[in-house]
Amino acid sequence: MSAALPKLQVIKIGGNVIDNPPLLEAFLTDISKIKSPFVLVHGGGKIATEMAKELGIQSQMIEGRRVTDTASLKIVTMVYAGWINKSITATLQSKQKNALGLTGADAALVLSKKRKPHPIDYGWVGDIEQVNGKALHELVQQGYYPVFAPITADKQGQLLNTNADTMAQAIAIGLSEFYEVTLTYCFEKNGVLSNPEDDNSVIPHIHEASFLQLKEQGIVTAGMIPKLENAIKAISQGVNTVRLCHASQVLLNEGGTKITA
Repeated sequence: MSAALPKLQVIKIGGNVIDNPPLLEAFLTDISKIKSPFVLVHGGGKIATEMAKELGIQSQMIEGRRVTDTASLKIVTMVYAGWINKSITATLQSKQKNALGLTGADAALVLSKKRKPHPIDYGWVGDIEQVNGKALHELVQQGYYPVFAPITADKQGQLLNTNADTMAQAIAIGLSEFYEVTLTYCFEKNGVLSNPEDDNSVIPHIHEASFLQLKEQGIVTAGMIPKLENAIKAISQGVNTVRLCHASQVLLNEGGTKITA
């Protein structure tokens, strides 16, 4: 049955690319050439931290993850769903792609629930509960290219800051009922590296067992761990292909690290 499904790409673009205007411009030019439908999910980069600093609000991080208090929630919503989302949407529109800037709160496309405060209280952070794949599929069918900021809401209407890698994974799984989905995580590295100092030390294939081994050996650390956990979950729940690669490789079918079941 899956052979008969149309193809769709879910692409996640990392914060370090968003912080680099020439790299972001080149990436958006590349994806505007994609003929099949796609959904873009973007991170936030350093802009929210810089904005908080300008407003005299201290950004608190625990183990590389942002603690989102009420003041921080206002800032990340303004920056992610406002400045970054609309800048990307407008750029894609200028490249003849009918981009539609969204958050998970719009049409309740991505519902989440506030993360429990134990063992660490991350504040207004949402864990995804549900993706409305049917509504998103209908937008894609109408010729829109959805561009998601990593902001969601719960059933009570509370906005929540949400991990963009997880959001891309959940959207890819939610759309796999309607499409043969390729999920691509694009960032500033050439893939998952066996040696962080060597950009060419790309590990071409990773599956769940090898991921656990790489984690034990300390080769995969920090932010790469949740990224790979999301990638492995996607491949195990109906997503056809998952790849982690440099933003400049988004149009290529090869290169980077491919996740296998």
